[in-house]
Amino acid sequence: MVRYVGMDSFVNTLEAMAAQGFDVAEVQSYLEQTRIEPAMLEPYLHYKPERYTRHLVHKTPAFEILVICWNTGQQAPVHGHEGELCWARVELGTLRFTNYRLVSEAPLRLELLSTAIDGTAGYLDGPADIHAVENCRAFAAPAASVHVYSHPYAECDVYDLARGERRRVRLAYDTMYGKPVV
Repeated sequence: MVRYVGMDSFVNTLEAMAAQGFDVAEVQSYLEQTRIEPAMLEPYLHYKPERYTRHLVHKTPAFEILVICWNTGQQAPVHGHEGELCWARVELGTLRFTNYRLVSEAPLRLELLSTAIDGTAGYLDGPADIHAVENCRAFAAPAASVHVYSHPYAECDVYDLARGERRRVRLAYDTMYGKPVV
């Protein structure tokens, strides 16, 4: 049975887990069994028409929590998490997750780990290493997801399969702790 928790409780529980070294099974179980109270997400639900948005909820040297907002048709390209653990849970709407494994660098080849999964509210993806996330036009509604990263990072690799290239991309937040980034 899923139970709802406030944002402070969610953060505090993950802080305690991080202090113990982020046991994958323990984090996975916690994220599967809890959801954030919808009202606690409100300060982080900001959408833009041209791209998905990233909202920092909590950050320590051990981990960070983001809420990512997706309008219909928006997507994150195939990207990596630099060998760290990443969990993404759908909080609102539906998102499509496609997970990959790096087969070779030259030529660049990724292997599809499974068919794409359309996850509705409560669906948990991860811990993912290389994946793509999309709010398909067919879903016809905005979506939001909570992401837990085992270590904060400011850049990631994006895999352009059509060109056979991997490039480094700098990441930014749209809001931090519920306030706009200036």
